[in-house]
Amino acid sequence: MTGFSHIPVLPAEVLHYLAPVAGGSYLDGTLGGGGHAALILEAAGRGGRLFGFDRDLAAIAAASQALAGFGGSFIPVHRNFSELAEALAALDVTALDGFLLDLGVSSHQLDTAERGFSFQQDAPLDMRMDRSCARSAADLVNTLSHGELASIIRTYGEERWAGRIAAFICKAREDAPLVSTCQLADIVKGAIPRKAWEERLHPATRTFQALRIAVNDELASLEKGLAAAVAFLKPGGRGVVISFHSLEDRIVKQMFRKMSAGCICPKDFPVCVCSHRPEVRVLTGKPVMATEQELAENPRSRSAKLRAVQKL
Repeated sequence: MTGFSHIPVLPAEVLHYLAPVAGGSYLDGTLGGGGHAALILEAAGRGGRLFGFDRDLAAIAAASQALAGFGGSFIPVHRNFSELAEALAALDVTALDGFLLDLGVSSHQLDTAERGFSFQQDAPLDMRMDRSCARSAADLVNTLSHGELASIIRTYGEERWAGRIAAFICKAREDAPLVSTCQLADIVKGAIPRKAWEERLHPATRTFQALRIAVNDELASLEKGLAAAVAFLKPGGRGVVISFHSLEDRIVKQMFRKMSAGCICPKDFPVCVCSHRPEVRVLTGKPVMATEQELAENPRSRSAKLRAVQKL
């Protein structure tokens, strides 16, 4: 098995905003190779606990090996972080001192060709983070209607050529099912006029992002998991989220803004009738991004945006 990357994104910033306390209980909702988890466990010290969630069994196995030195302080959980409320309840956990969500696809998943997340190498068109799930990217491109495909590519990929790309996919699959990453990438390249290609972005990037989000239901998982994670925070506890594209960041920003707001009645109401009270205090006015030094050492941190809150 190819090793998971252990280079955590924004490591100093995560520790600064999470501010782990000695003996605290923490949740890493997107465990990956365990890089962030190791930093949090070290900061929490003896008596600290970290619940590491990942839907990818390969990540659970790799992180469990990497974090074996922490003994029982590390508790791996093979579940989507959107199910954290049920999973923590089953573990008799009622509150957390902090949580981290490092969203998106891991370096390991991108670099392992057979996972089908990338078009850098030809591989089966898969993209499932949890390989026990039934529906792959190949299933989507071969069975969805033109309208359904166009909607996914437009909504999740923010791709202006979504309709044309969907039409090219539907035409190509008339001859034979689409089964490989490079096959799909070539179809997308052919659908987008050459003069419209972006200088530093492969023409298929947005389409692959859209299909990955759809296959793994990533945005719905984010909304559900983030709400549950904040609900589990103790007063004074902190939550940190790292996103990698505008759709994720927009959801995090809007949810944190709503959670930190007082009255949410329509502006034309003469008096408050909602009785809404702030749940959190936003710690990051603007998203925190990687320094030039980190960008030089870890180019994949370029699009990372960190936002943080503290429970009131």
